[in-house]
Amino acid sequence: MTDPLTQYKLIVLYMLDRVDFSLTKAQIFDFILDKGYTNYFTLQQVVCELIDSDLVSSKSVRNSSHLSITEDGRSTLSYFGNRISTSIKDDVNVYFKDKELDLRNEVSIQSTFYKTTGNDYAAHLVAKEKKSDLLDITITVPTEESASHICENWQKKSQEIYAFLIEQLM
Repeated sequence: MTDPLTQYKLIVLYMLDRVDFSLTKAQIFDFILDKGYTNYFTLQQVVCELIDSDLVSSKSVRNSSHLSITEDGRSTLSYFGNRISTSIKDDVNVYFKDKELDLRNEVSIQSTFYKTTGNDYAAHLVAKEKKSDLLDITITVPTEESASHICENWQKKSQEIYAFLIEQLM
C-alpha cells in the first residue's frame, strides 16, 4: 500500500501527464479537494515537494501558478503509476473529458501588466495553443486601472480579437 502523500503526488503527476498544456495549481486543487481525497494543507505540501524534487515545474503567470510535469515526473509516473487506483484514474479522465476545453482556455489565455520605465503601464497579452504562442501583444496605456481592465477583457474577448486581427491582416 502506498503512503497517502505518495498517493497524492501520483495523482497530481497523473493529472499533469493527461494534458498537453499546463494546469494551474487552482485547477488541480479544485479537482482533488472536490473529490475529498485530501485537505488543502496536505495538497500544498505535496505540490511543493513535487516542485522541489523537479518532478513538476512551476511558472507564475499573473496571480496563478502554472504546473507542468517534467521528464523526471513522467519517468516516476511510468514506474509507480500502477499504484493509483482505477477509480481515481477514472475520476481524473472523466474530469478532463468534461472540462478539458474550459481548463485549456483558462491557461492558454494569459495576461499581465507592469509599470514601464516611462511611468506608463504595459498590458502583456498572450494567446497560446499547446506550447506555441498564437498571439503576443503588449499595449502601453497611461494608468494601472486601464492596464488591469485590458487584462480582464483579454480573458473574455481574446478569441474575437484574434479572429478580427486575422481577418484584417489576411
